[in-house]
Amino acid sequence: MNPAFSVIFLTTLIGVGQGMFLAMFTGQSYSALELLPLQNGAGFYGAGSFIALAFLVAGLVASFFHLGRPERAWRSAAQWRTSWLSREVLALPALMGLVFVYALMHYLGWDILLFSSRAGARLQLTLVVGVLGMLMTFVLFVCTGMIYAGIKFLQEWASPLTVVNYILLGTASGFTLSTAFASVSAPELMRFYGIWTLIITLFAFCSRGLSLLRNARIKAKSTIQTAIGIRHSKIEQKSMGFMAGAMTTRDFFHHQTQWFLKNVKWVFLVLTFPLPMLLLWIGMENESTYLLLAAFIVQYLGLIAERWFFFAQANHPQNLYYQTVS
Repeated sequence: MNPAFSVIFLTTLIGVGQGMFLAMFTGQSYSALELLPLQNGAGFYGAGSFIALAFLVAGLVASFFHLGRPERAWRSAAQWRTSWLSREVLALPALMGLVFVYALMHYLGWDILLFSSRAGARLQLTLVVGVLGMLMTFVLFVCTGMIYAGIKFLQEWASPLTVVNYILLGTASGFTLSTAFASVSAPELMRFYGIWTLIITLFAFCSRGLSLLRNARIKAKSTIQTAIGIRHSKIEQKSMGFMAGAMTTRDFFHHQTQWFLKNVKWVFLVLTFPLPMLLLWIGMENESTYLLLAAFIVQYLGLIAERWFFFAQANHPQNLYYQTVS
């Protein structure tokens, strides 16, 4: 497929926002159980959630750039019963609303203690909103991943690993940014977020590696023989079917060489996993906000390359005819 950068930025930006909100909610949950020091709601949970919201909004804005008629964008939600895209269109603003309420309640101190145990555990109203936001975050992850995993004829995408990768990569990027944020706003939580970031990034590396191994072993279900209904073993294509370019030759093929594709794969593997993990570890050891922020920037650049590769690697069956000679 030919990657659209608006979709690349949409999926990576909202992934950061989702991951950072999960990080904020995780920190508050640990604090509620007295496993972490209690933080100032406005300065940490509120500000951090507003940053997460900013990434979600940026992703939503990016999505409009690949719409032919942006004024009709509302129609994309009409098929929510059958379309994962429509479900994503509904889940994203729902999550944005919950994150906004969660952030605003912390920022303005609108919180109510609902329950307190003898052991010291506390249930606050913001935690209830946070649980709803957490559930909606995973709903959005699943909807985004299933848009691609649900396309059965694109074998590179049609796997549960697609959904798992969206969840883990988005969560890892959000936790990486949260580690840098914590080093400024809550230094005592920096290592907590940093260690969780390393764990999640390691799981993401394993998951993405498995998907690469799977895709490398795929046996195409369609061939030139099956495409034209002739079983002869020697068929040579002489024309791609068009005298000039068309939508099928532009949108369903990336127009890059295998050498370029291979190099992008190694670029995203290095930038998304080992390099940010190394920067993160050194940053934690030296308590350097700059190194922690550099880890996020490097990882995000890696995610852009990863998402480009994800789209480009999907080989549309129509390319058997339209891209054999190009």
